[in-house]
Amino acid sequence: MIDKKTLSERDICSKFITPAIIAAGWDLNNQIREEVGFTKGRVIVRGKLHTRGEQKRADYILYYKPNMPIAVIEAKDNKHSVGAGMQQALNYAEILGIPFVLSSNGDGFLLHDRTGMAEKTEQELALDAFPSPTDLWQRYCQWKGLTSVDVRKTVEMPYYDDGTSRAPRYYQANAINTVEAVAKGQQRILLVMATGTGKTYTAFQIIWRPISAKTTLNGDYRKTDVACILHQSNQATLILLHWLLLLQHKRLIWQCQSNAFVVPQITYHRDLSNSASALGAES
Repeated sequence: MIDKKTLSERDICSKFITPAIIAAGWDLNNQIREEVGFTKGRVIVRGKLHTRGEQKRADYILYYKPNMPIAVIEAKDNKHSVGAGMQQALNYAEILGIPFVLSSNGDGFLLHDRTGMAEKTEQELALDAFPSPTDLWQRYCQWKGLTSVDVRKTVEMPYYDDGTSRAPRYYQANAINTVEAVAKGQQRILLVMATGTGKTYTAFQIIWRPISAKTTLNGDYRKTDVACILHQSNQATLILLHWLLLLQHKRLIWQCQSNAFVVPQITYHRDLSNSASALGAES
């Protein structure tokens, strides 16, 4: 019989935590990632010298679908309590926008539900009581109000892959996943991104998923008035975001003449006082 107290944190993960997650129905290759680094660390400058702070790295991130993180787990060795890693995991969950947060020492799990919809915000779980992907996804959909089949179809649509298997940065994924609001027909969405943070990539992915899902909202396309403030936006980003507006209006007109695409009824509004670009489409 192995004495858990003598095992390292990595042993606790491989011998107890990972098997418990897999037994609950999670796919090791597609839904479970271990030791996930998502920041390179804060840049610290002192005079003419600079260095980076500690990189943020989660022990586990669980995904319902690729690029859709739904749970984060912080592991500790068995000399710690089951909830010893909870505060660290909560900090990661806040950054990554993840609703379900767990901590474990190999004896069981402490689950913290950030949705505010559970009877108990925190509860201890046995190793064999880890929630399944379907269970957490149903809770997530209830929290987000993703009730209709069409809305879920859009939200579950994979990101576009150009063959390079490029993974979005965590803040890009947070922005792209606002497609939930688009799918539900939310009237206004605010997206703020700094220069060099991948606005064009993010905008394209937001557009791609509703197009691919061919989503109809309540039986018809509904107007989604997206107001995006993008500092120093480039022309490609502006056009991509306007395509999203027009697609939701079901008014995108492709005119293939000399390989040129014509996008009708677009207006640009430049807010110089805020040094930003605000987008809008004519009704």
